[in-house]
Amino acid sequence: MRARRHHHHQDLPAATKPANAMRLAAAKTFAEFYPLYLAEHRDPRNRRLHFIGSTLALICLFFLVFTGNLWWLPAAVVCGYAFAWVGHFFVERNRPATFKRPLFSLMGDWVMWWQTLTHRL
Repeated sequence: MRARRHHHHQDLPAATKPANAMRLAAAKTFAEFYPLYLAEHRDPRNRRLHFIGSTLALICLFFLVFTGNLWWLPAAVVCGYAFAWVGHFFVERNRPATFKRPLFSLMGDWVMWWQTLTHRL
């Protein structure tokens, strides 16, 4: 049985300490933001949860387009955010970048999704 890892700020690399949240919020370009975003997603379990949620959101959007049923839109949002937030609050133990930079965070989610799908991450 594996021991549970506890994340303490003194054990974290500099990029993942609370100061990273300020740097995320201050990022002026996506190129500046994305490496900081990845530092907030360093645990592979968190990245997997993001991938699952984003994939389910895409499936919901597919059903929205092909059925015209507008209930698929909130389902897409719930799927995307629920899995990601579980990853942040219970796995990574940090606050989602959505709260700091919503547009860059959404872009980061899809770049990370693509990099996961293509085995670049």
